[in-house]
Amino acid sequence: MAMQSQRKANVRLPPEVNRILYIRNLPYKITAEEMYDIFGKYGAIRQIRLGNAPDTRGTAFVVYEDIFDAKNACDHLSGFNVCGRYLVVLYYQSNKAFQKLDKEKKKQELEKMKEKYGINQDK
Repeated sequence: MAMQSQRKANVRLPPEVNRILYIRNLPYKITAEEMYDIFGKYGAIRQIRLGNAPDTRGTAFVVYEDIFDAKNACDHLSGFNVCGRYLVVLYYQSNKAFQKLDKEKKKQELEKMKEKYGINQDK
């Protein structure tokens, strides 16, 4: 066992590799159990969150315990056929998502400040 963990420690993973996978193009009727059947083959799963709002249907987040299992699943399940749909498996990139949100929020705050203090760019 020590040998294996030693070997893993020396493997350099690409920076985008993440324990959280973002899955798109899922059949709307897929169940959490079916998700565990498909993704659980690649390693221990911490949680699966299926999108259930109108704009998140057909998507899910799969969180693995181990980043190597997540990479293995991503490598093998991209393009996997489920009920005639081909899965799109991506690494969740929190920084990108949050940076975008953050920018929007900062922009709105700036607008509010300008309004509050009557600062106008047009002058």
